[in-house]
Amino acid sequence: MKESSDELFFSFIEYLQIEKNYSSYTIEFYKKDLEQFFLFMKSQGIQSVQEVEYLDARLYVTELYQRKLARSSAARKISCLRSFYKFLLREKHVTENPFTYVVQPKTKKRIPSFFYEEEISLLFKACDQTTLLGKRNIALLELLYATGIRVSECTGIRLKDIDFDMATILVRGKGGKERYIPFGHFACEALQNYIHNVRNELMKGKDEHSFLFINSRGGPLTSRGVRYILSKIIETASMTRKIHPHMLRHSFATHLLNNGADMRTVQELLGHSQLSTTQVYTHVTKDHLRKTYMNHHPRA
Repeated sequence: MKESSDELFFSFIEYLQIEKNYSSYTIEFYKKDLEQFFLFMKSQGIQSVQEVEYLDARLYVTELYQRKLARSSAARKISCLRSFYKFLLREKHVTENPFTYVVQPKTKKRIPSFFYEEEISLLFKACDQTTLLGKRNIALLELLYATGIRVSECTGIRLKDIDFDMATILVRGKGGKERYIPFGHFACEALQNYIHNVRNELMKGKDEHSFLFINSRGGPLTSRGVRYILSKIIETASMTRKIHPHMLRHSFATHLLNNGADMRTVQELLGHSQLSTTQVYTHVTKDHLRKTYMNHHPRA
C-alpha cells in the first residue's frame, strides 16, 4: 500500500530526529520548508510527492525566485527538498530525485560580525558581580568567549561535563558529535565561583537537575534566556550595536586567528566538519591585517 505524502513527511522528520540527530531548531525549518512545498503541490494539482517530476521542481524554484527570497533562504529550501527526496529514494518510495539537477543559487559569504577585544572588555565590565545573577552572567559570558561554543551547546552542558583539573569541557555539537574544548583561568575562576556560590543558592528548595546554567527560578537556562541576558549586558555597557549570541563565537575564532592560531585548530575547536566553513574567518583576519598595516606602516 502506497503511503500518503503526510505519512512520508512524518517518516522523514523521524529520520532527521533519530538518525541525523538534528536539533529541534533545525527540524522546524525542515518542517516549514516541506509544508510550503506541499502547498505548492496543492496549487499545481499534484496529489502526492511520488508524482513530482523535474519540471515541477524547476517550476517551484522559479516561484521561489519570483517571491524575491534571499538567496540563502532559497538555497536552504532546495537543499531541504533534495534531502527529502534522497530519503524517499533510499526508502524506495520514489524512483528518482526530481531536485538532483536543480541548480541552487550561489549564496554570498557574509563576513561574520564580531566584537573587537576592547568591546569584549566592555561587556565583562558591564556585568554586576555583586549580585547572584551578575555572577552567573559573567560565568556565562566568560565560557562563551573562552570556548566559542554555540548557545545550544552551552545550554546543554551539565556539571559532569566540566573537568577543572584539565580545564576542559565536553560539548555535544550538531549531530550529537562530541568534542573537548579547553578554557582559560578567567573562565575557570568565574565558573567555580558561579557553581559554588551562585548555583547552589539559586537551586535551594528547587527540583534538582544537573544542567550547568540555570535561570533565576532554578530551571535550566534556555537559548532565549541566553539571548536576553546578552542583550541586557549590551544595554548596560551602553553599546549601540545589536548582539546575537553567535557574535561571541565569531569573536572567539577571529581573535584566535588574529593572534596566530592555525586554521585546523580553530576548525576543531569550533566543531566544523568542513575547513571551508572555518575559512570565512580569513576574510576578517585579512581585513584586520590590512587595517593594522595601513595604520602602522610608515609608508602605507
